[in-house]
Amino acid sequence: MAEPFWERPEIVEQFAGRDPDHRLVKLVDDYDRPATTRVLDLGCAGGRNAEFLARRGFEVWALDASTPMVQRTRGRLGAVLGTERARERVRPGRMDDLAAFADGWFALVVALGVYHSAGSRQEWEQAVAESARVLERGGRLLVNHFTPEVDLSGEGVQAVPGQPGVYDGLSGGRGVLLEQEELDAAMARHGLVPEVPSETVRVETERGRRVSVNALYRKQ
Repeated sequence: MAEPFWERPEIVEQFAGRDPDHRLVKLVDDYDRPATTRVLDLGCAGGRNAEFLARRGFEVWALDASTPMVQRTRGRLGAVLGTERARERVRPGRMDDLAAFADGWFALVVALGVYHSAGSRQEWEQAVAESARVLERGGRLLVNHFTPEVDLSGEGVQAVPGQPGVYDGLSGGRGVLLEQEELDAAMARHGLVPEVPSETVRVETERGRRVSVNALYRKQ
């Protein structure tokens, strides 16, 4: 049996090798007291953003459903925070279950390329609800989310009958894909409103195209 997509060593290293997200790099300049600013890197993958935040002095926590991704991120944070603290801060877990964290515990949740990997709309809604719950009032949610125009394979994606917003054809399998207006409306139901206008970005790739919404929300 083939390894799940997110468990494959080459995929772990592919994500680990990326630079920190450019929007996050700019956003952290807004925080003048990083040591007292808690940040959750949700779906931390290979740790590119978690390590960046740790080196900038933030109290960073990270979560991923893939054990190899967690291990890779722990290794990177261990070099900054020490092995014991990295093990505490980087945890295996699902994006729709943040029960380990108290209400209003984080000033910032980083959710880049994670929500669209939900296997159902119910899982998606629960994941966003949990992110909103653990954010403090006025806290921010940084998002990158695929739209139905995304085509990573050159074969497009296929809508799942009877499940609005759910598609097959992503690298990791089934996912929830939303247009910009749909994403903003869905976030608003959880008390999250755009701090700046959300933007749909299209990037042509060798096989197809990456089409995603970049958004920054604030909890009311």
